[in-house]
Amino acid sequence: MDEEIAIINEKTRNEKIKSFFIENKKLLISIIIFLILIIFSHYFYQIYQDQRKEELSNKYNSAVIDYKRGHNDKTILAMKEVIADKNNTYSPLALYFIIDNGLIENTNEVNELFNILINKTSLETEIKNLIIYKKALYNADFINESGLLDILSPLINSESVWKSHALYLIAEYFYSKNEKQKSKEFFNKILITKNANQQIVKESQKRLNRDLSE
Repeated sequence: MDEEIAIINEKTRNEKIKSFFIENKKLLISIIIFLILIIFSHYFYQIYQDQRKEELSNKYNSAVIDYKRGHNDKTILAMKEVIADKNNTYSPLALYFIIDNGLIENTNEVNELFNILINKTSLETEIKNLIIYKKALYNADFINESGLLDILSPLINSESVWKSHALYLIAEYFYSKNEKQKSKEFFNKILITKNANQQIVKESQKRLNRDLSE
């Protein structure tokens, strides 16, 4: 008797499962098609991304070759296009190349390129922080105190590995302006900064002992 009941229950379950699939056939097919489309979309998007990265690599390398051949205008145009693409690898490299080789003299134009990387490009946090620091370095010789602090504030108010670099840059900036008290304050901040770069800590201590001890 128990065996018969078990058989009946099993048949009932099978019928219910079968009915469920029949009644929801269209919905289930739609879900399967949707999942397949997601998988294929991801696959083709990855192929597109790889192709796009290869194109950028070729454009960057061609621009470097053009620079070596003395075609500066062509190099600048290509590097700006690479930056505008907002790629997390080649866009920063393109800007560094422009700056390292002094290809653009207009500081506003260079700062606009910095802003594309900082504000519009998807970058790892510390890579973005490095670019912020490089922007401050680029501007340090001609920007005023307020402008420099404004650029570096995201680093100063963070726990970034670049925080001590930012503080050191500001401290040296004030020292160069003979504002020794302000300079001393920032050198001292470095000494109490967590995860500060040890070489920067040593240089800060030297500066405090040698030039700011009074």
